[in-house]
Amino acid sequence: MGTRVSYPAEVKMKAIEMKLLGIPAKQIMDELNIKNVSQLKNWMKWYKAGELHRLHQPVGKQYTFGKGPDIDSEELRLQTENRYLKQQVDVLKKYKELERKWLDKHL
Repeated sequence: MGTRVSYPAEVKMKAIEMKLLGIPAKQIMDELNIKNVSQLKNWMKWYKAGELHRLHQPVGKQYTFGKGPDIDSEELRLQTENRYLKQQVDVLKKYKELERKWLDKHL
């Protein structure tokens, strides 16, 4: 089994927006560095069902809305939050870079 990849909610929403604009799944996956088309399909299914809270849930077991894994210590909670925020920054940097390259190519 491969390593699980966690995508920030912003990336999931951007992928949904792009799909709604009619952009092909392959292009969305390439631009946002999404590994599997089934992830995009699940996000679209959740979007259409109005289950946007699911976009914020962690990889793995899907917890009931408003509930999640219990974090024992403040330090562990901060480490988890820090890792998540770093992932968001990395993805947004990648998106900006791809957007800049696309604009340079098309203008």
